[in-house]
Amino acid sequence: MKKLRTRKHRVVLNRSAGGDFGVTIFMLLLGVVMFLPMYYLVIQALKPLDELFYFPPRFYVMHPSFDNFSSLFNLLNTSWVPFSRYLFNTIFITVCGTFGHLVLSSLCAYALSRIPFPGHKFTFQVVQKSLMIGSEVSVLLLFVIISRMGILDTYWAIIVPELSKPLGLYLMKQFIDSNVSVEILESARLDGAGEFRTFWSIAMPMVKPAWLTLIIYSFQGLWNTGQNLYVYSEELKTLNFTINQVLNEGIVRSGASAASSVVLVIVPIIVFIVSQSRIIETMGSSGMKD
Repeated sequence: MKKLRTRKHRVVLNRSAGGDFGVTIFMLLLGVVMFLPMYYLVIQALKPLDELFYFPPRFYVMHPSFDNFSSLFNLLNTSWVPFSRYLFNTIFITVCGTFGHLVLSSLCAYALSRIPFPGHKFTFQVVQKSLMIGSEVSVLLLFVIISRMGILDTYWAIIVPELSKPLGLYLMKQFIDSNVSVEILESARLDGAGEFRTFWSIAMPMVKPAWLTLIIYSFQGLWNTGQNLYVYSEELKTLNFTINQVLNEGIVRSGASAASSVVLVIVPIIVFIVSQSRIIETMGSSGMKD
């Protein structure tokens, strides 16, 4: 019988040292390939205008400069709406939409998973089927709903549709099925905890990886919100839309455009880095059953 290999008192795969070295090299190369687009994005933002158009493209910069970032902020400050207003709009929409989507998805997922009300299986099947429907199909219907609600040309015209996206509900429901046992919830109820207390104090801490992943997805989508069919006022536009609108003036603004790409991805990357360890755990658990 072969002796099991251990590392830090844990049993590991019974693989040779050469196999470990090969896997390490492969993962290192894969990491470099995945990091390359981000590196190139930053390099492009630091290039002077004359270096941006070299062919073939160079993966280094000879005369690094922050002039592209200066040009970008100067262009944004020339608008009659202050840059701070666009930034506030983006932050407000992102925070409110992400928080609302997380709360509603968690509550609905908990009800579908652990409260056997009549029709809960059919309701979840509807949620599953809705994942196959593209957002373009529901544009007209969504416009009618938003108009009837009286929230056209307001922040809520962007936030409310985000609250009803089915992906968050699906992920949370599947993760609750796999990680929150009925016995634990029954014990909490026997100890006198109400349904909401059971949900908030027992279920939610056990599905922390799921709601952290949901925060990342929702945050990234709202932060990158561009042109919206339901918002017309300039003072309600988002930062992403404004930057794209300002930079559509030809190649003379290519440097500012490269800088804008870096500015727009900084915040989502920070959020992702903070919660990256939870994403794989959530995706692995969302398809599992007890």
